[in-house]
Amino acid sequence: MQAIVADPPGELTWRSVPDPEPGYGEVLIKTVAAGINRADLLQADGNYPPPPGASHILGLEVSGTIAGVGEGVSQWSEGQPVCALLAGGGYAEFVTVPAGQVLPVPDGVPLPHAAGLPEVACTVWSNVVMTAGLTAPELFLVHGGASGIGTHAIQVAKALNCRVAVTAGSRNKLDLCAELGADITIDYRNEDFVKIVRDADSDHPGADVILDIMGAAYLDRNVEALASGGRLVIIGMQGGGKGELNIGKLLAKRGSVIATALRSRPVTGPGGKSDIVAAVTAQVWPLVADGLVRPVIGAEFPITEAKAAHELLRSSDVSGKVILRVDV
Repeated sequence: MQAIVADPPGELTWRSVPDPEPGYGEVLIKTVAAGINRADLLQADGNYPPPPGASHILGLEVSGTIAGVGEGVSQWSEGQPVCALLAGGGYAEFVTVPAGQVLPVPDGVPLPHAAGLPEVACTVWSNVVMTAGLTAPELFLVHGGASGIGTHAIQVAKALNCRVAVTAGSRNKLDLCAELGADITIDYRNEDFVKIVRDADSDHPGADVILDIMGAAYLDRNVEALASGGRLVIIGMQGGGKGELNIGKLLAKRGSVIATALRSRPVTGPGGKSDIVAAVTAQVWPLVADGLVRPVIGAEFPITEAKAAHELLRSSDVSGKVILRVDV
């Protein structure tokens, strides 16, 4: 089969690689499209090695059709349209994945666009709901509101009847966030998100849950922006990996700081990917089918133009997800 290989780091080449075969408990997917994530950019540059045992081919999510099933798999059969959460291997014509990480394509979503859902849906639901426990009518703040994660998180939080605040760096991106349901839009280049969030409700100042992709650069201000009993969930380090945490400030708020990762989670067991995928299928896919949540696709590229697609995502000049069409 053909796949994108980052060898040497920084170079993306579409070339022949060995065909994958599904092992016990796995399925083989014929890929129609693959979603791009910032982890792919890091891995392509040689800065984010895959977990032990994972494919070294890029790609953490795909959509396509089941092309084969391994022993021990009964819930999937050949020919079914699906999407899947991967530990790697998605930038290829075929990919194997544990059956527990496969999802049906939600009603009303074109098969290629379903490639932009597994990572954002599993990341948002596992962090914002399963871990941080966001419930109505709490105030939810998401940084990078126009990103793939952000556009999905806005819609899920609104479907849960929560208030939503977002940060973004341009008027166009903030307008998109508002169209998706954001109640408070903040230009992080010119406005103080701490003050705006804390002024949103004089009786309960601050955000109950914050989903953060920045890490160190925002740590102190995020703690300031928390409401009493608030939960800060850090899922990225775009602003650095080492910051100073004011414990006294956190204690005074009875707040929590949580850091999580999705790719390195086990397939099964407590907090495993299979449990997350099952929860997303049961709780999020009905919201997609009802039109309350939709994939926001900012750009599509043929797989052979993966380098240009990476450059677009790296530039931050795109909103929503960027996907690679493999059926070219």
